[in-house]
Amino acid sequence: MARIDETAAPVAEKSVESSASAVEWASIFGGALAALGVTAILLTLGPGLGLTTVSPWSFNNPSPTTFGTVAAIWLVVTQWLSSAFGGYLAGRLRTKWVGIRTEEVFFRDTAHGLLAWALATLLMATLVTLGSAATAGVAAAAASAPSGTPVSPEAADQARKIAVAFAFTTSLSLLIGAFVASAAGALGGFHRDEA
Repeated sequence: MARIDETAAPVAEKSVESSASAVEWASIFGGALAALGVTAILLTLGPGLGLTTVSPWSFNNPSPTTFGTVAAIWLVVTQWLSSAFGGYLAGRLRTKWVGIRTEEVFFRDTAHGLLAWALATLLMATLVTLGSAATAGVAAAAASAPSGTPVSPEAADQARKIAVAFAFTTSLSLLIGAFVASAAGALGGFHRDEA
């Protein structure tokens, strides 16, 4: 029978860095595709809910400003919910890392959520750009017809203000969506490690 010497000093282990990447693209692509799927569902649900509030036979319809504000809020909420879902899945679907410090695992899960958000945002921007390019051709053909009414300076200034508000709101929403996806990735990884 072997005896254990409890007075022996512990031997320091040499820290070995893995040559494999910590990024698991399969879970990131899965999270990004799930985020796109949730976006598609919520983008089709939103107009259905919005159109239930208006009626051509009623005089109690919401004003166009109210309708537009609620639609913008719905788009922001859609972006946040799909970011959270995609980030959570990216963190949850990765393989379990063994022998790595807790802070490093937390960082990697957060990075997986952020990368899933970035990929989903890039894919959505590509789809929107392709759709806009197709629509722009139709709009250009319609605009080439003589209209006869020039655009007033007040209308041009109003359009500029709307474009500025849209740009700031969109950038803020994307920034918060990135944070939500990162936090959801960390939560998904935490739940993965508990299993």
